[in-house]
Amino acid sequence: MENSLTQYLDLLDSHLATIDSKAPALFNALRPTAIETLRNAGRFPRTGDEDVPNANPAQMFAPDYGINIDRRPIPADVAASFRCDVPNVSTLTAIVVGDTFHPTSTLLHNLPQGLTVMSLARAAAEHPQLVEPYLNKLAADSSASAALNTALLQDGVLIHAARGVRVDKAVQIVSIFSTQAPMLAVRRILVVAEEGSSVRVLLCDHSQRNDVDYMSSQVVEAFVGQGASVELYDVEESSARTRRMSETFVRQERDSSFVSVGCSLCGGDTANSVSLDLAGEGAETELNALVIAAGERHIDNRIRLAHCAPHCRSRQLFKYALFDNARGAFGGKVVVAEGAVRTDAAQTNRNLLIGDQSTMHSAPQLEIYCDDVKASHGATTGQLDERALFYMQSRGIPREEARRMLVQAFMMDVADTIRLDALRDRMRLLVEKRLGGDAAASCSECSACK
Repeated sequence: MENSLTQYLDLLDSHLATIDSKAPALFNALRPTAIETLRNAGRFPRTGDEDVPNANPAQMFAPDYGINIDRRPIPADVAASFRCDVPNVSTLTAIVVGDTFHPTSTLLHNLPQGLTVMSLARAAAEHPQLVEPYLNKLAADSSASAALNTALLQDGVLIHAARGVRVDKAVQIVSIFSTQAPMLAVRRILVVAEEGSSVRVLLCDHSQRNDVDYMSSQVVEAFVGQGASVELYDVEESSARTRRMSETFVRQERDSSFVSVGCSLCGGDTANSVSLDLAGEGAETELNALVIAAGERHIDNRIRLAHCAPHCRSRQLFKYALFDNARGAFGGKVVVAEGAVRTDAAQTNRNLLIGDQSTMHSAPQLEIYCDDVKASHGATTGQLDERALFYMQSRGIPREEARRMLVQAFMMDVADTIRLDALRDRMRLLVEKRLGGDAAASCSECSACK
């Protein structure tokens, strides 16, 4: 683990020709710079490094995972992936098995004009004008883990909404692990919403085996054009032996809107980060997330949100419920650049420590370089209100049920920020089911998925 990056550099040195032969030229052109970034980094960040209070990328990437550089077909029970199916929501669905894109018939036959959802590799080869201006423009050189994603990139997902196209149906990307051997999946998602367009994206993570170690390296780049709207919903329901490193990069232009809601219900160690630039005047952003963690799980969310233009508005709400020995971390930095007058920014992190050994590290930050702004941040960490528990018990509610009800109520204002009505109702149910059983249960054991 001391230098887990070395094994990936060695793999690239030995198999670069094979990787290049299986990928489009546009990907291959990005690889040398990414590899150089890795060599310059020397190692992945570790616990104790600045801004990495709990997440340990060096440890997360350390196991000897397999990587499908030969692009061999990976069998998967695709029907099982629809355990996250949302009743009353008709979505345009694609499946990502490992890191390989597979469209469903629903997607192929129902794509509205002006919306492109396809394999990123195929798009780079056949429609480079949709990919080349955007791919790796936000993620480049941002971190060693993002550079590794680019260095190993062979496929991904392109979601492109043409100018003025407003899509009612959500695009659902269901990512699956199913191999019998440990596997690292390099997942890349590129979302482009041109001027005046709107698109909703639902990302769902699942592992079909509980006895195998998996690692997801995911990079999402989202470009939100002038007057455009993007909603991104990310639901993590994987096994306790599935680790995830997810990095999201967003750029917003004038009068655009971006909404992100992350729901981490079950899985292994997870490190999520968002880097967002409000680059155009009048842009608005909402970043929200709920976390339910148990056992020995570590889960981190790190945010860097930059107000770069006047009259922009941002809201953040992150809530954690930590059981058993789970550890959580929230690092949120809001930067208000010089000249970004009339900024309105608010950041809130609230946490419940329910396990005797659970811990939380919270570090909200503001950096303000101009006057005439409104900005606030706050963080609270505590336990359930014993008075409320006593009151509910005095009304005949068993203590464990009362505890579940209080935690569920604590989480509901994050779920309520989901703008898709049916998905919001489904998330309320999933949170209730997740809290109704053993808090340490893996997703496959959760009755909500049956």
